[in-house]
Amino acid sequence: MSDVIELTKALINKPSVTPDDAGCQQLMQEWLSESGFANETMVFEDTTNLWSRKGSHPPLFCFAGHTDVVPSGPLSAWDTPPFVATEKNNCIYGRGAADMKGSLAAMMVATRHFVRDYPDHKGSIAFLITSDEEGPFINGTTRVIDTLEARDEKIDWCLVGEPSSTEHVGDVIKNGRRGSLTGDLVIKGIQGHVAYPHLAKNPVHLAAPALAELSSITWDEGNAYFPPTSFQISNIHGGTGAGNVIPGELHVCFNFRFSTEVTDNELIKRVEALLNEHKLDYTIKWTHNGQPFLTGKGALVDSAQAAITKVTGKPAKLSTAGGTSDGRFIAPTGAQVIELGPVNATIHKINEHVNKRDLELLSQMYYHLLVRLLA
Repeated sequence: MSDVIELTKALINKPSVTPDDAGCQQLMQEWLSESGFANETMVFEDTTNLWSRKGSHPPLFCFAGHTDVVPSGPLSAWDTPPFVATEKNNCIYGRGAADMKGSLAAMMVATRHFVRDYPDHKGSIAFLITSDEEGPFINGTTRVIDTLEARDEKIDWCLVGEPSSTEHVGDVIKNGRRGSLTGDLVIKGIQGHVAYPHLAKNPVHLAAPALAELSSITWDEGNAYFPPTSFQISNIHGGTGAGNVIPGELHVCFNFRFSTEVTDNELIKRVEALLNEHKLDYTIKWTHNGQPFLTGKGALVDSAQAAITKVTGKPAKLSTAGGTSDGRFIAPTGAQVIELGPVNATIHKINEHVNKRDLELLSQMYYHLLVRLLA
């Protein structure tokens, strides 16, 4: 499957900084159409999405991913140009090599080989590709899913090509993700001179006991698949910058990564009840970034583990660790969802790269997964 190397390089060479697709999806369409796929471009605002499908009957297996990448950072810090794919030390260097243009190439090559070897395969195969995963994620996968749901087009199994591996390719399958809930809290006080505290009301002092209590709460114990829910303060700001002014407001931003043992509404109620107990004058804005999801043992997980073992001779560990992915938009439709991709050691970093042999192995894993599910 040597095509996977050249296809990865061709995608890296397109500077698709989110939400710009930069022609990546057009290249994918050309590849997929040669294997009998019908391509549908869905453009929402500044985001280009691709829904490509072969077949009309269930079950529907879907490869999901994104063509957009994060900015390169300072060009001078890179050893090679970030948008000129460079082979070095048995790796391919360039922005998006591991996250996730290498996965996209492996998906397409695996699919081409599968369709060639099993022209009468069962069910259908689809690709759901967006250019909005690294950005605000409002006009990408979630909008495509809304469109598919409106026309009752259901995904049964979905593999998201996010870089899930840690030490070697295929050592980890992400079979779920924690939910994410962000709170933007403003504690109100009265600004004044530090020499006259009786004429002011310091929101930092007022908020400190409540914030300390929030940071010490055990929200749940987790379960067999998820670690306990975590609470982290990510930003905090108060004051004018002057050392002799009591601030009038304190701004605090925090985030929950929560398990399936608790809901976002339960977290909101508990936080607001605590703030009220401390008699704080506050406003709070909540942002739901995604619900937790879990794909337990079943056809997709079992087939993925078997495919990995066939290719590498080693078992894969199931994990729900890490951040969010577009799988959170697909799982609520009832689809089984997993993530399987390259080693994630250099994603979003200067000199991002992926091992060439890993891409060959990954494409073989995808191929054998298709065989197990649809042959």
